[in-house]
Amino acid sequence: MTKGGLFIVVSAPSGTGKSSLCKAVIGMCPELHFSVSCTTRPQRRGEVNGKDYFFISEETFRERIRQGEFIEWVENFGYLYGTSAKTIKAFLAEDYDLILDVESRGAKALKECYPDGIFVFILPPSLSVLRSRLSGRGGESKAEMEARLAKARDEIGEVLWYDYVIFNDCLEEAIDQLRAVYLAEKSRYGRLKGKIGALLNEWKMPASDRRERPADGDVLR
Repeated sequence: MTKGGLFIVVSAPSGTGKSSLCKAVIGMCPELHFSVSCTTRPQRRGEVNGKDYFFISEETFRERIRQGEFIEWVENFGYLYGTSAKTIKAFLAEDYDLILDVESRGAKALKECYPDGIFVFILPPSLSVLRSRLSGRGGESKAEMEARLAKARDEIGEVLWYDYVIFNDCLEEAIDQLRAVYLAEKSRYGRLKGKIGALLNEWKMPASDRRERPADGDVLR
């Protein structure tokens, strides 16, 4: 990973509420920025171009694929979704913390490029609850909803390689948990080495007086 900001990827089956969770945590943490993806799907009511997604034509999307613009892209239910490599690099180079809403196939591609990233999977409390949430959205046929449920079962199988798992049973609790993941990762020793070193240098502590960090598994005495 670059020396820049923290990189969090959030994945979940459709209808689990990952977009709502991400937006809520961003609202609570002003230093956390949302990476806006591109998509060819139609803009939904209430969505803002450039804020929720960049809504572009399939022709434009495929031209950007040919130009190598996307660090990851997938086709989902007939529509294309992709993350701009240039956008990610620019944010991280400026030490911005980033959160991405990306499905599991795209998340795997991102993990190859950013192995030190933080990967979070959101689960519904049960498939029956997920079915109820999907049916409550409206605008889809029964066949389309069943296709989403079938895909959800496949996606849930990807949960095993993620770093954190959150069950979105109660939205407020799930928001607190995602925020807790972000805050805990901000305090991880490995991410603060530079700041710790600067503090020790400011005190001009002799090397002989400094304690080495114990190896994993060692007991502090």
